[in-house]
This record gives sequence, C-alpha cells and structure tokens, in this order.
Amino acid sequence: MIFQQIKADGDRNFGYIVADEETKECAIIDPSYVPEEFIKIAENQNLKIIYAIGTHSHGDHISGIGEFRKIGAKIVLHSSAQFNADIKVNDGDILKLGKIELKIIHTPGHTQDSICILAENKLMTGDTLFVGKIGGTNTDDSAKIEFDSLFNKLMKLDDSIEVYPGHDYGVAPTSTIGHERKTNPFILRTDFKDFKWLKDNWAQYKIEHGIK
Repeated sequence: MIFQQIKADGDRNFGYIVADEETKECAIIDPSYVPEEFIKIAENQNLKIIYAIGTHSHGDHISGIGEFRKIGAKIVLHSSAQFNADIKVNDGDILKLGKIELKIIHTPGHTQDSICILAENKLMTGDTLFVGKIGGTNTDDSAKIEFDSLFNKLMKLDDSIEVYPGHDYGVAPTSTIGHERKTNPFILRTDFKDFKWLKDNWAQYKIEHGIK
C-alpha cells in the first residue's frame, strides 16, 4: 500500500493519499484548501485518483474536493452529509482500490456525518480523534454521541492500529490506538460525566498540565 500524510494548509490540516501499489488506484482523503497539491503528488507517482473522500463536511476538510470530480474521481461522504457527493457511505461500507480495502467507520459527534477510514493498519480519524485530544462538540447530546463513537467503535480496535488525525494538534503527527488508550486524557475518562467535565474545562486543564 502507498500511504502519505500531507500538510493541507488551513489550521494545521492533514490530508492523505492511499493507493494500491499494483493498480495505482488512489484515494484522496480531506484535501482541504490545496486540492492541486494532491493532484500534483498523484500525477508525479502515476496514481489514478478514483475517490476523493471527506471525513466530514466542514469546509476546512472538503473545500477543494469538487476539483477531483473534474478529473473523473468520485466524491465520497457519509450518507447524512448535506453536500453533493457521488457516493454516500454508511458504517461498515467498503471502498476498494485494487487489493486495498477502505473500511468506513461512522463516528458521529464532532459532526453527524463524521467518518473514520481504516486502510490495513492505518486509521484516518478526521476530527474525531487527535493525538492526545478529540474533536470539539457544541452540545451535551453531541458530546455523548462522540463519547459513544470513541469508546464503542474506535477503542474497540486493536492497539496496533495507527492513528492519523485530520489536524496536527497533538505532540506528534501520528499515534496508535494503544497509545491513545493509555495517554489521551479524554480516553482515560471512561465515565461520560468525567469525559464531559474535561470537555467543559479543557482550556483550564491544558494550562494546569502544560498542554499546548
């Protein structure tokens, strides 16, 4: 598998290229504001872009996604997204790139249409899970939904699964499920009331614990 993490402008955004080594079929994930950079990288490696996937429909992740339709790629979003996509996916769906399978994991919370994408041992988490942090929510209900997504889906994955977030907000650009399980202050709070308290008091908590 060909895999690249790419700085995608915006607020420390990350985007990704995933491709099958044999067929050169390729998916772009979260192209953000620089679709031309992803297209250039793909062209330089003779990759054929089949899918352009948004982990959720916030503009800082999909603002440039329409450019890929112009070169024949299919735009992919969750079925609940209020955006014109060519393919609407749901939890458990599989997209194929040659022998590579992209498994869709629906992880609502940050947004209703948030998804994570698992390709072999690499999990692209969008704004659901960062290194040492998690995605923001606006209401108690969305916080509870995010809590369920994190603990009932992502934390059910194997410790060895590598985590690739949608922003470079943590102390490192990547992590693993096992590392997040042991160190992420939100994941350490397995009771929702404690989890929600940390969300509500995150700014002060960061100061007290020296977190950037």
